[in-house]
Amino acid sequence: MGNIKLFEEKQVQSVWNESEEKWYFVVEDIVAILTDSKDPKQYIKRLRQRDEELAKGWVQFVPTLTVDTAGGKQQMSFNDLELIFSMLGEASTTAIVRTQNPEGFAENKQAARQGGKIAGDARKALELKIGESIVSESNFCRRKRQKR
Repeated sequence: MGNIKLFEEKQVQSVWNESEEKWYFVVEDIVAILTDSKDPKQYIKRLRQRDEELAKGWVQFVPTLTVDTAGGKQQMSFNDLELIFSMLGEASTTAIVRTQNPEGFAENKQAARQGGKIAGDARKALELKIGESIVSESNFCRRKRQKR
């Protein structure tokens, strides 16, 4: 069942998955809202070209679900909580960067880790409270840890 949500007066296509009891949202709609991009497909394409790690893991953390909509078949991604925690991480990182004014890769990497930790801590607190994982097999990227 397709649905349109509004965020800051902008449309976000969504679909409810009955079997998983989760909402999924169109990534391009989310990117358009967060970046004010007029062409979110190109924005995502360029982002993936510039970030090799993002490109390699894209399908791991942006699972796709094809659904029929008025505009034809669309690929939906992100359930509601995944979207919220992703946005929290991005917004936290942005706020940290604006207040700390990091310079260079190392300082920006540290700001990104701090923003991600805020979202990660919030996700873990909710998981503890509700007794189940927010991260599902369909959206979790397993990485091999290197021996130190």
